[in-house]
Amino acid sequence: MNESLFLFSIVTTLLYSVGTVGYLIYVVRTELIIHRVAYAFLLAGFLSHSLGLALLVSQIRQMPVTTLPQTFSLFAWAIVGSYLAFQLKFNIRVLGTFVSPLAVIFMILSSAIPGRIIPTSQLFKSFWLTLHVTTIFIGNAIFALAFCAGIMYLLQERQIKTKSFGLLYRRLPSLETLDSINYVCLTFGFPLITIGLISGFVYAGAVLRSFWHWDPKEILAVITWLIYAVLLHERLAVGWRGRRAAIMAIIGFTVILVTFVGASLILKGHHGFRFG
Repeated sequence: MNESLFLFSIVTTLLYSVGTVGYLIYVVRTELIIHRVAYAFLLAGFLSHSLGLALLVSQIRQMPVTTLPQTFSLFAWAIVGSYLAFQLKFNIRVLGTFVSPLAVIFMILSSAIPGRIIPTSQLFKSFWLTLHVTTIFIGNAIFALAFCAGIMYLLQERQIKTKSFGLLYRRLPSLETLDSINYVCLTFGFPLITIGLISGFVYAGAVLRSFWHWDPKEILAVITWLIYAVLLHERLAVGWRGRRAAIMAIIGFTVILVTFVGASLILKGHHGFRFG
């Protein structure tokens, strides 16, 4: 990583971190000005992050997903971007308290894990690869929001059942609102990961001469898709709501993390990364 990219990474991580601290303070003191400051730092971090990624793309001239640090950074960017857009539309301020730490964690991992720039290749300039990466990352980022909403739902439900009406109870949205967030994320995220899987198979067919290779990440990605497909079906056909939907959203994103991190680091396959 050259000095400019490293500087963008540090600045972005600091801005996200300050924004996260602001959101944590907002949970204790729900003053609008605190949220505005936290949101502003998160937005500034997103802009810095966008510039850093643009600089990286201009240097490597391909999608920034050829090393694990790049994918962690891109995922953090997608999570923050999805939250900022979601906040503008639905104005669920406290959601940022749960979402922003995820971005900080992935940015720290991006800086801490060694990686090397992969030489430019025409294989990474395919339209299908661009479509695959874009839709998968945004879809998974939206599911990160659903994951956070699911955790918030279980926390709020537990407080209601135990009649423990403390600070967090007054800060979290109603169960109905949290369930609605889960559903909205599902309706946006599921079509995106579906497009991502299909475009990935098309890309594999064009480059590797086969649509399916029994790659660990392919298998886990399909399992992830099936989890969300079941959740969507049960919501629409059976009327699943509340606790079941929240738990499924948490399970689904956990599988995403296993797919994203575990399969890349531990399991062998053409999606795996090597350090150097």
